[in-house]
Amino acid sequence: MMLGVSAIGQGLLYGLLGVGLFLTFRILDFPDMTVEGTFPFGAAVAVAAITHGVSPLLATLLAGLAGMLAGLTTGLLATKGHMPMLLAGILVMTGLFSINLRIMGRANLSLLNQANLFKYLHFGPEFNSVIIGAGSAIVIVGVLIVFLNTQRGQAFIAAGDNPNMAQSLGINPDNQQILGLMVGNGLIGLAGGLVAQNNGYADVNMGIGVIVIGLAAIIIGEVVFGDLTLSQRLIAVVLGSIIYRFILLLVLALGFNPDDLKLVSAVILALAIMVPQLDARLKLKKTLKKGSVR
Repeated sequence: MMLGVSAIGQGLLYGLLGVGLFLTFRILDFPDMTVEGTFPFGAAVAVAAITHGVSPLLATLLAGLAGMLAGLTTGLLATKGHMPMLLAGILVMTGLFSINLRIMGRANLSLLNQANLFKYLHFGPEFNSVIIGAGSAIVIVGVLIVFLNTQRGQAFIAAGDNPNMAQSLGINPDNQQILGLMVGNGLIGLAGGLVAQNNGYADVNMGIGVIVIGLAAIIIGEVVFGDLTLSQRLIAVVLGSIIYRFILLLVLALGFNPDDLKLVSAVILALAIMVPQLDARLKLKKTLKKGSVR
């Protein structure tokens, strides 16, 4: 029972990571590697701030702001510096590793005997993560749905869908790309700050593989729930993150070594990507066979 509740809580918290990645990966079509540096960056900022006496709520907001600065840097390198998207993200991710060490002063910083957002509630660690995760997801997804249905939001979508057409309509694709990277990485930094508080520590290596976790949430949500509107897809990303956590829970229940979870995550993502492709090919073959019979 508690394991299931914990999986839901973790899924909701990491769902924010998936939503942030969705903005850059799906809407902007930007392969943003900054994610693996932004997530621990947010964690490092939040934990370091709390250990220096900053309130947990303000520390969490600072984690989101730190993520936005990382996204801004990547956006400027890619648009104003005319650097390849992938390289821009990798450079920022690499630089953030050293910055995170500077912020924490060591590779790992604990919140032992320190207050954090999850200690404000008294429903138990598992239920606290569900309540805070659900509250954060509802607010953030709700705000994004409203934004994407505004004129500025539609311009943002158009810039990601077809930059040339958007430019002909007077939309600056570079500015929209920078905006998307700032908001996306801001959410990822926020997720890092929340996860660090839930875990009770920040670690300089906690960003390794998080891009796979975010992509798994996106792909699983799309595969499980099928054709959806853009607003519904944001909700599906969060639900996909929860499903992904239950899959990992099942894998552990089957006796797999926890050290193999990164490999298992990669396999799950690969299968989630392959299933729709295989299904489409099977449908095409059936259609061709019916046509040949006629």
